[in-house]
Amino acid sequence: MSQHNAQPPSGDNHDHYQGHHGEETHPGHSTLKGYMIGFVLSVILTAIPFWLVMANVIESTELTALVILAFAAVQIFVHMIYFLHMSPKAEGGWNLLALIFTLILVFIALAGSVWVMYNLNINMMPGLMSEPVLEMQSQ
Repeated sequence: MSQHNAQPPSGDNHDHYQGHHGEETHPGHSTLKGYMIGFVLSVILTAIPFWLVMANVIESTELTALVILAFAAVQIFVHMIYFLHMSPKAEGGWNLLALIFTLILVFIALAGSVWVMYNLNINMMPGLMSEPVLEMQSQ
């Protein structure tokens, strides 16, 4: 039988099984207090936009939509910090780097799609091309 708790051959007494890959646990990392703070913030960030819409607090629908989007962006960060435990120190910063790369790719895909649809709308509208084309075909 092999001994699981045997000392490494180098004589290093470092315990390799503490935390996640050698990380120390940070305040709020998988604690009830951290989860409760995240939950309360999430409820507040959901209830305020709901109240804004149901009570018709802001007359302008465009401004209301922008305020709701701002609350949604803040709520994304709350979820990433309190529930996904993403921070620059987590996993040596690789999680944050992967998130940034993903956001860049999503931005490129969305901006490219909007650009293509806008150009198709401008260049392919039948109402704008009808007069010169009809005159050339009738001759």
